[in-house]
Amino acid sequence: MFRSLRLLPLTLIPLLAYSVLAFTVGGMEAGAWFSAPRFSVPLPLGGVWQISVGDVLLFLTLGVLFVELLKSTSTATVVMLDHMLATLIFIVCLVLFLVSYRFGNSTFFAIMIAALIDVVAGFTISMRVAGRTVGIGA
Repeated sequence: MFRSLRLLPLTLIPLLAYSVLAFTVGGMEAGAWFSAPRFSVPLPLGGVWQISVGDVLLFLTLGVLFVELLKSTSTATVVMLDHMLATLIFIVCLVLFLVSYRFGNSTFFAIMIAALIDVVAGFTISMRVAGRTVGIGA
């Protein structure tokens, strides 16, 4: 059960979270809803940090991207399947960004770029680690 969950790229989580929220909010105002401040944090020198739902999604995206990069260092054969699924997630993000007004904003664009980084860095790191494991390449 948990082993099959490890197969799924974690970049699916921000994509699904954004999708659920975008369709819940609905309409053309989805981009404005994601960027509107929801709560604030007072800073020590008197400033106020305004945090939006989009910011929270980006924090989540950065966290799962970090874990995905760590997963890329594995030499297991399932890592290649993970990279192929990550590529599929990036393609889905790209299509949604280009064809749906709900996904055409900076928050989703940043999620899409994180998915792209997962694909490119994942393949690059995996090839580098595999080359060192076999003893070819430096």
